Amino acid sequence: MKMQLKIIMLAGILAGATVLSSCGPKVALRSGSSGKTGWGYNDPKLGGFEVAEYVEQEAGPGLVLIEGGTFTMGSAEQDIMSDWNSMRRRVTVSSYYMDETEVSNLDYREYLYWVYRVFYDETPELYNKAVPDTLCWRRRLAFNEPYVQFYFRHPAYNDYPVVGVTWEQANEYCIWRTDRVNEKALIDYGILEYDPEQKGANNFNSEAYVAGKYIGTVKNNIKSPNSPDGERHATMEDGILLPSYRLPTEAEWEYAALALIGNSATSPERIVNQRLYPWNGHYVRNDEKANRGLFRANMQRGRGDLMGVAGYLNDNAAPTAPVDSYWPNDYGLYCMAGNVNEWVLDVYRACTNLDLEEFNPFRGNVFQVPVKNEDNEYELDEVTGRILYRNMTTEESMDRINYQTADNINFKDGDLRSSSNRNDWAGQVGTSDVGSERMYHNQVDTTGANPQITSLVNDRVRVYKGGGWRDRVYWMVPGTRRFLQQDKSSDDLGFRCAMIRVGSPGGVGKK
Repeated sequence: MKMQLKIIMLAGILAGATVLSSCGPKVALRSGSSGKTGWGYNDPKLGGFEVAEYVEQEAGPGLVLIEGGTFTMGSAEQDIMSDWNSMRRRVTVSSYYMDETEVSNLDYREYLYWVYRVFYDETPELYNKAVPDTLCWRRRLAFNEPYVQFYFRHPAYNDYPVVGVTWEQANEYCIWRTDRVNEKALIDYGILEYDPEQKGANNFNSEAYVAGKYIGTVKNNIKSPNSPDGERHATMEDGILLPSYRLPTEAEWEYAALALIGNSATSPERIVNQRLYPWNGHYVRNDEKANRGLFRANMQRGRGDLMGVAGYLNDNAAPTAPVDSYWPNDYGLYCMAGNVNEWVLDVYRACTNLDLEEFNPFRGNVFQVPVKNEDNEYELDEVTGRILYRNMTTEESMDRINYQTADNINFKDGDLRSSSNRNDWAGQVGTSDVGSERMYHNQVDTTGANPQITSLVNDRVRVYKGGGWRDRVYWMVPGTRRFLQQDKSSDDLGFRCAMIRVGSPGGVGKK
């Protein structure tokens, strides 16, 4: 899918815009003057305050717009595990974008190729940390060695979902994808040249570029009378760069999977039918005449039946299926039930749905600020070239994070003090689970008289959803949820990316 530029250079806009220079990349400038001061925009004689003309955010490669709204979050299925960890609760999510499909083996190998080319000579451990665990296929009483050997690398599985990827690895992929898409946008816009010689810390990343810490191979910078040398690099105000790709929050993932827009399109502000699955009905077979009786998802039909009988395979997949298999839901998303489970951004707490914000609920925030030196300049990680971040202090956060104070460190159950972040490439930075240690001890002291109590629930345990090829129908319900340590992986667990929608929720022409 070809990247579309966010700056719309319409003839009508250009006719009324002031062009800063006849050379270099043209930015469509906003005409007129400030309604609050009366000073004109983009006029060098009046100081040259630059304002770009911007229409609407375009979807990045692979993304589908998910128009936000209110819905009832939580499982609509009976709680057969008696966990009571997914109680029903009405919430609202803002509009965002989500990948049309799960990230495939081919997608992930593209990422590995870049990491190898840029980092392997100087820091091979970064590449080694990024490689999926192909041994996840091994079972004590099964012959799965062919999948260990072929599933990730063989071209026959190019379009199959990548598995064996940890939550931490998935987050690093999202950061890499953000940088490559934004670098491509700058190249397409004529600001940067292709630079296949990037090595080590000298590589394009979005934050370092915006902060002026990465120059790259410049083709033509944007002309600007406000810059000492008459030109500047692109900034966020130009609208060229996309927001970050990331994992979806649990609420976003569940909302997108249900796709209730299909049940409210003909009845404004009223959902006609509440869904159990990402499709209507209480069954998992297609009821349309042309495809009647075919399975809608890749799952385990019953004990020992994961693909059906030869000559008529019920889901035509053993074990996984291509990422664009079956029928998309009403948002156009494939395999939101079955095929592979998918990581989401949240940490796991059993009480999440009883203790959450009503707008954009999420549990797992790490509030951080960039690290600056004594000259007030951003500091970069020497290995990755990324801007370094630190956690905010209690005084800086003004107690916005927390419910209680322990040892002069404020924390809220579920708000992390140790997490993968933009300067933590595959565990480069040390961690400390201060966030919840009064409630969930993460260390075991077997030498003392009173060993610490341990729990599987801590700040490094993440939610995954959606059901996989090994799962029964129960786990196809979007509201069901499970959890796994963020550094663990499985042969039925993958991921897809999301991105925030900036500006209007519904796009051009929507109120």
